[in-house]
Amino acid sequence: MIRLVIADDHPIVRAGLNALLSLESDCEVVAEAAVPDEAIDLAKSCTPDVVLMDLQFGSRAATSGADATRRIRALDPAPYVLVLTNYDSDADILSAIEAGASGYLLKDAPPHELIAAVRAAASGESALAPVIASRLLSRMRAPRISLSSREMQVLELVAAGRSNTGVAEALFISETTVKSHLANIFSKLAVSSRTAAVSEARRQGILR
Repeated sequence: MIRLVIADDHPIVRAGLNALLSLESDCEVVAEAAVPDEAIDLAKSCTPDVVLMDLQFGSRAATSGADATRRIRALDPAPYVLVLTNYDSDADILSAIEAGASGYLLKDAPPHELIAAVRAAASGESALAPVIASRLLSRMRAPRISLSSREMQVLELVAAGRSNTGVAEALFISETTVKSHLANIFSKLAVSSRTAAVSEARRQGILR
């Protein structure tokens, strides 16, 4: 029997997954979590075989799905983690895989694909949706732009509409430092403006 924990902030999604998995004779949902920290606690107490993990949770979540995945995979024994999300940017995919996720599926995957992925993950096998596997291969074959974690934070805030002053206040750094980070970002992305940087980063899958 494959014991599962479902971690998703939408009750209707959890209910749907629970109903789907309950139809399978070899699957049992032992618990549900609405936030990542709860999923970590349940992974410790319920000893599931697989945790179905979303990547992005509501504003009340202090931990991301990728961070929770990393902490769950560090447990002993460590459940496998299968990411099931709406997000398919390169940054999301890589953060999940680097955190130790055994698989990555999008929520528009057909039910039979999800069930197969759950069984594969429970067996210790990789379970990547075809589109995700293709994206990973493409990234490995082609050189990619690499932004530092701080540059990513700056760019995300710029994409959210923050001014240089707003970015500086949010990150507790000076405006001069913000401008320095932006100059590096412009250089790496081969652009000359904030708008162009956000557009190019989205085109390359660096930003959602």
